Amino acid sequence: MLNKISRRQMLQNAGNGFGGLFLASFLEQQLLQAKTIEGLHFPARAKRVIFLFMHGGPSHVDTFDYKPKLIADDGKPLPFDKPRVQFSQTGNLLASPWKFKQYGESGAWVSDLFPEVGACADDITFLKSMHGSNEAHGGALLKIHTGSDTFVRPSMGAWVSYGLGSENENLPSFITINPTLGHGGVQNFGSAFLPAQHQATRIGNSRESMKTAKISNLGNATLSQTEVRAQLDLAQQWNQQQLERDGADSNLEARIQSMELAFRMQTETPGVMDLSGETEATMKLYGIDTPNTENFGRQCLLARRMSEAGVRFVQVSHAYWDQHDALKEKHTELAAEVDRPIAGLLKDLKARGLLEETLVIWGAEFGRTPTAQGKNGRDHNPHAFTYWLAGGGVKKGISYGATDEYGFYAQQDRVHVHDFHATLLHLLGIDHEKLTYSYGGRDFRLTDVAGRVVNEIFA
Repeated sequence: MLNKISRRQMLQNAGNGFGGLFLASFLEQQLLQAKTIEGLHFPARAKRVIFLFMHGGPSHVDTFDYKPKLIADDGKPLPFDKPRVQFSQTGNLLASPWKFKQYGESGAWVSDLFPEVGACADDITFLKSMHGSNEAHGGALLKIHTGSDTFVRPSMGAWVSYGLGSENENLPSFITINPTLGHGGVQNFGSAFLPAQHQATRIGNSRESMKTAKISNLGNATLSQTEVRAQLDLAQQWNQQQLERDGADSNLEARIQSMELAFRMQTETPGVMDLSGETEATMKLYGIDTPNTENFGRQCLLARRMSEAGVRFVQVSHAYWDQHDALKEKHTELAAEVDRPIAGLLKDLKARGLLEETLVIWGAEFGRTPTAQGKNGRDHNPHAFTYWLAGGGVKKGISYGATDEYGFYAQQDRVHVHDFHATLLHLLGIDHEKLTYSYGGRDFRLTDVAGRVVNEIFA
């Protein structure tokens, strides 16, 4: 178990004045950064994470998991049993409406939905044998984000924050950009029983334009910084008195730290969120010059800026990839919104020398069936889906694992959600079995009692 720093102890050690409160917060950040530099359990391959989450479940057999047999047997019955539990009933096999072609020296097969990402294939590791345990969006989102589809657990961003802290004391360690507020809602980026400062700071939501998206309550329009500081000092004095009177209180300690961080964020966050200083070439690279790619392009560019500024875990969400019908029409529209911005992010990170230390992840809560729902749709499929990773210590231009010849089940070198989490933490220098937190009479971890590190994809 990682050593936890008692906020109360630090406050007492730092002194009782307002300066002591600030010093305590500063010292804690220094300790967290020192642990990061030294490596928690072993040398880290990645310093930070950008998670590109495609809410709804893009079809793997229409994007990155090429299945010639599915094309050849279009319209025929599936020659083996479907899962015992299904979200909805499906019919015969449905060939992909899109053509696939090979990209780069790796020869990775990518569909016409993602030509820009395909051009980056030589920097990507494709995990083609992902599988989970829940057919419904809510449970599947919670499984991917927290490791549990049945209980309230900390999100993976919160675990990373708890284990590593932030690289920048003036910014949160975990930010989520335009998240969905459905299908698990705030639990997907919450801290549950971990100290509250490890939950994500939210920028906008999935129904909001990135032109107007902001961090709520960041500034005070009626008071000066000096007045805000005076108010905060008084509140922190009362908080400290309560700690000294009542003893350790993790919620109050987290509140103290969160309030100090919120004050410091007022000086740095506006500059990080301001895209006006970016060059015209950069804006074009992310697709911000084009209406259909502008919104997600802004998200990706903001993710790069946040990551570059020291935010440990940034999640960028895009919705809504749930095509039970109108598969061709909607997947075409949605892919066109994200393909160029994602490729722009990869190219920009690489050009800035940041990709090698930044782990970029693309994925969703599940995949979709190779069998048809209606005439032009696919049902939820947690039994097989594709994730891909780039940078952050993973191999370049490879595919790991495989599904069956139609893409219904993960078959070769299967990677469960717990395995994915274990691998993510390992890349950050964390042993998933040692990153634990005592709560309710037992030690908890992101991977619960499972998880295998997929060492085969490490560079």
